[in-house]
Amino acid sequence: MRREAIAFLLICGLLFLASQDRSDEGWSTSLAKVEAVATIIQQRYYEPVETDKLLYASIRGVLDTLDPHSYFLDPDSLARMREEYTGKYYGLGIQIQKQEDRLVVISPIEGGPAYRLGILPGDVISHINGESTKPMSSFEAMQKLRGPKGTKVTITIVREGLDKPFDLTIVREEISLKSVPYAFMLKAGVGYIFIRNFAETTIDEFEEKMKDLLSQGMTSLILDLRGNSGGTFFQSIELADEFLPSGSLIVSIKGRNRRYDREFRAQRDRQYEKLPLIILINQGSASASEIVAGAIMDNDRGLIVGEDSWGKGLVQTVFPLGPNIAVALTTAKYFTPSGRSIQRDYTHIEDYMLNKEAPEEQREVRYTSKGRRVLGQGGITPDYKVSSSLKPLTAELLFRGQIFSYARKFAGRQTPLSQKYLFPGDKKSQAGENKKLLDKDFWPDEEMMAEFQQFLHTNKIEFTAEALAEARDEIARELQREIFSLLWGMDEGIRVYRLRDPVVLKAIELMPEAAKMLED
Repeated sequence: MRREAIAFLLICGLLFLASQDRSDEGWSTSLAKVEAVATIIQQRYYEPVETDKLLYASIRGVLDTLDPHSYFLDPDSLARMREEYTGKYYGLGIQIQKQEDRLVVISPIEGGPAYRLGILPGDVISHINGESTKPMSSFEAMQKLRGPKGTKVTITIVREGLDKPFDLTIVREEISLKSVPYAFMLKAGVGYIFIRNFAETTIDEFEEKMKDLLSQGMTSLILDLRGNSGGTFFQSIELADEFLPSGSLIVSIKGRNRRYDREFRAQRDRQYEKLPLIILINQGSASASEIVAGAIMDNDRGLIVGEDSWGKGLVQTVFPLGPNIAVALTTAKYFTPSGRSIQRDYTHIEDYMLNKEAPEEQREVRYTSKGRRVLGQGGITPDYKVSSSLKPLTAELLFRGQIFSYARKFAGRQTPLSQKYLFPGDKKSQAGENKKLLDKDFWPDEEMMAEFQQFLHTNKIEFTAEALAEARDEIARELQREIFSLLWGMDEGIRVYRLRDPVVLKAIELMPEAAKMLED
């Protein structure tokens, strides 16, 4: 049966909503028709119908007619939402990445069950409970690796240097997902914090990171919200409140029923109100991230640097339909302190999902508290635009796992060039006369780039000399990150990566301007 023909069966599962609002005289008539269709299907369809399957499809069909952000939460989706909200899940504790048709372990989480059993970066998971991972996406594989606490999952590992794959049966344990995974000093006085998403633990984690950075002499902050697609609405309010004087408007929401319109203002004076601040955003920054960026921008509290954000200015409320299913329904729009909606037009859904920029002449113009011009209806447009897009060759090499594979070989001392280095932990007596010390000042030189180029040729990766020259610095930066991550841990890999990030470098350059905003 076509999805469209059964779409309105959703209402059969939402009869309680009908009792909430009888102002539409046609509502009861529509319900009667839907019930009639459901009865006909139940009694006359040529074979038995799976009720849940029919209901789930109909709910999705109805929500698809509303907006891109109203959606149905089946048991699996609801479980994922709860994991994101609580910052906890049950699994193995590994970071995985699909590299072509291989499911590769990027890093086991220290202390987790996979780490304790000796799973290594670069291991390939070829099967999960006997099922090949080749056709799976990273997301599909992740769902199969996760499960109820205390249950077991068997994975088949292919490890370079071993003749045969081997199986490991691992008991799933509680794993914590950090909302604020990275925080460090970029240079004297300048701190950096990356927020992955907004969960119930975000503010507590943020406060802990701030205290640590302040103890290291931080006098200004770069807050990275790139790739942060949102999360818990109220945690974004709390984060903005950290930087704004009491009484400052953070965001307002307006819905169909004006009784539920609300303004959210900063509640208390915090110690960070005079801390020079720059926020980084990109096309992956959405929803709660945009609330924070919009509040800081419209109150002239700091600078926004990067790319236009996604443009999601709609608020969803989750309505449970039972113990394991729910509907996330758009119930309001939100507006930044200047009164602008940043929601992009989704009339043409293909353009919306491709994140095509709205023409500037079609965007609403508003003004910040100090009279700066800002635009609505197309995401948050930063004060300073800096692209973080990768060159095509860099993106291809990352997708195909070539940079990671070479870095793992080098860090494992399996390349000719690696034999010329003294690695961390090596005794000085091992140095020999010509060995170079591989320390935290390391940067891929021409000799490494030449060896990497030969590595690509050996793996039959095709590229032009022009493409390689154009992407040279990007590739070197990616190699440095992977090598540092393998030798000193993920945190150190991210730190050195950010030190050469063009968006971060621009933010450091602009910090005096951000500080001046606090004086005006």
